[in-house]
Amino acid sequence: MNKNIELNPNRVVAFLGKDPGDFTREDIIKFVKDNGIRMIDFMYPAQDGRIKTLNFMINNLAYLETILSEGERVDGSSLFPSFIEAGNSDLYVIPRYRTAFVDPFQEEIPTLCFLCTFCNKDAKPFDCAPHNTLLNAEAEFKKSTGLDFEAMGELEYYVITDEDPLFPATDQRGYHESEPFAKLNDFRRECMAFIAQTGGRIKYGHSEVGNFTLDGKIYEQNEIEFLPSELDSAADQLVLAKWVIRNLAFRYGFDVTFAPKIIVGEAGSGLHIHMRLMKDGCNVTLGDDRRLSDIARRAIAGLMDLAPAITAFGNKNPTSYFRLVPHQEAPTNVCWGDCNRSALVRVPLGWTASTDMSAVVNPAQKPVELDTKAKQTFEMRSPDCSADVYQLMAGLCVAARYGLEMDPAEALAKAEAAYVDMDIHKPENAARLASLASLPACCAESADRLEAVRDIFEKGGVFRPRMIDGILRQLRSYDDRHLHEDADRDPELMKSLVKEYFYCG
Repeated sequence: MNKNIELNPNRVVAFLGKDPGDFTREDIIKFVKDNGIRMIDFMYPAQDGRIKTLNFMINNLAYLETILSEGERVDGSSLFPSFIEAGNSDLYVIPRYRTAFVDPFQEEIPTLCFLCTFCNKDAKPFDCAPHNTLLNAEAEFKKSTGLDFEAMGELEYYVITDEDPLFPATDQRGYHESEPFAKLNDFRRECMAFIAQTGGRIKYGHSEVGNFTLDGKIYEQNEIEFLPSELDSAADQLVLAKWVIRNLAFRYGFDVTFAPKIIVGEAGSGLHIHMRLMKDGCNVTLGDDRRLSDIARRAIAGLMDLAPAITAFGNKNPTSYFRLVPHQEAPTNVCWGDCNRSALVRVPLGWTASTDMSAVVNPAQKPVELDTKAKQTFEMRSPDCSADVYQLMAGLCVAARYGLEMDPAEALAKAEAAYVDMDIHKPENAARLASLASLPACCAESADRLEAVRDIFEKGGVFRPRMIDGILRQLRSYDDRHLHEDADRDPELMKSLVKEYFYCG
């Protein structure tokens, strides 16, 4: 059996014994019949970032075939109010077979779930659906560069439960903490197991830096990180992971927030996106000298140029800009560096020594030759879970393409100019900090930065003009041009905004 399928926790993949991308309607019907499935759920994220669900009772084989082949119609104006008018609002939702999974929460009514694609009346993918935008970005990237663009996310969130006086955690020192000082590791483990059943390819999970108590409640930060995948699959996994975490928390009576910032002085939650450039199945982010390749540096140059505009996709409500402040391991300026958590784009440690370290620490193990170049990524650290993850990954893909379409010498010079090898927020580095461009400080400024370069994102039909128009309207509707000044004058403003957007995305 294919090693990528063997031991797969997704029941559909394990039963059919084939790659999900090869699933057919006949495969799905066989799984339904042989596994006692009684209900079908269509799932699709809407403009607010949350998953919506449509339930189907399986009446007979003919109806099952109809559901799987023809989908169903939905009211697009309720799902995408910024992009669709009520007078012309019907859309079809069509299941993507490769996303099939058995609902881990439906034990009494076995249910098979699918993520869906929106199609218009002409049976074509709806041009303003964020998933379709991401597919457009992938196709244009491949056409322009001959490369594939892959990504994965780091999903950070707080779990909130009643305070426990035993073995209290150390404030802001929760990174990789074990029980009993971390109280919710078992909950995270169960989340990971359920996410894997939905098709999520998890790399690892751990407790994160943030922990504090407030009003008799423990706020404990966690992170789940994924393995690199094709862009649309990487986005699907993040959307489903948030759905799983919330459902499981609700089952246990916990609260969960993916909000970018909860309280001043405590760590905010990000949605860091790691990227890599692939050619013919090989990672070309590193060169033959095992250093960051010129191709990767050129892609980073594009990210540097367009990073302020990308906040319009990745930082979508005012609380995002309470996180993007100095000294909180969140970026504020446009720069990149190696292993540097004060930078906007970080190139993490990448196993570049090509040494079998397991043989170094385990004398009985004979060393073997390892090719670890596939692991190298570069990481965008500004986004958070207010993001529309499909728009965000599409925007990152466009930016990388933009860098690769520049004159190579110009792109490499831009990358060199934005490189930092220090903590830019230390007082002794103030001059270097002052030389760097800044990220937006509010939604209104984010909208301005997107509008100034919208033609780059619209090039090749990736982002449709009415989608950009809708994003600009939404960002400007917050009327937060003086966000930080207003918050300094009124300490209650941040609290009210956090409460309003506590369940964002």
